[in-house]
Amino acid sequence: MNASTGIVAVVTGGSRGIGLATARALVGAGARVAITATSDETLGAAILELEKLGRPDAVLPIRADVRHADQVNQAIDTVVRRFGGLDVLVNNAGVGIFQPVTDMTGDDWHRVMETNLTGVFYCCRAALPHLRSRGGGWIINISSLSSTGPFAGGAAYCASKAGLNAFTEALMQEVRQDGIRVACVLPGSVRTEFSGRKAGSDTWKLAPEDVAQAVTALIGYPVRSLPSRIEIRPSQPPAKG
Repeated sequence: MNASTGIVAVVTGGSRGIGLATARALVGAGARVAITATSDETLGAAILELEKLGRPDAVLPIRADVRHADQVNQAIDTVVRRFGGLDVLVNNAGVGIFQPVTDMTGDDWHRVMETNLTGVFYCCRAALPHLRSRGGGWIINISSLSSTGPFAGGAAYCASKAGLNAFTEALMQEVRQDGIRVACVLPGSVRTEFSGRKAGSDTWKLAPEDVAQAVTALIGYPVRSLPSRIEIRPSQPPAKG
């Protein structure tokens, strides 16, 4: 049996890009999946796509902004009521605002931090009691290789993802004895429309499905093992210089 068969998963930011690819992979593997997003339009389009997999009762769209604890709590409660529990949380919702520090407003800074880091805290805090009640599960946080390789113009984004790495490591140590495994996936360049950028046709970049494969692979690991960090980068990026 596939490791994802029968599990209940939540994928935040699941209406496009890496999140949608992850939801698609999980539904295709037999999981019941809720996706969150802040846009009814993208949620509707995503659900239409996921329903094409032939399991319409296995997908649940929820409009929620991870920056708001009350919306997160309500979303997790909705999933548990609908599907009877929770086994996997994939924290994928994220935003990137790429500007020099001198040009960045306080609102821009807070939007990045509250989405990429505080939102993960809210989601984990809401999910943990339900994971414990199931005897364990997975929390998988989507970080970025920019967390370890900061670049000019990306101070807020890089800092948020570096903080996410540290949060993931600390949480992993807190809950591993409860059977809850916590891991971070750090992708490099991915062909998505992240933060309004065009997806592009650069064939050297990772596809969203590559990251989704890393997520499903983690879920399939034996319970005795905990791969706590996966770095995934393009195998043949353009040569520098």
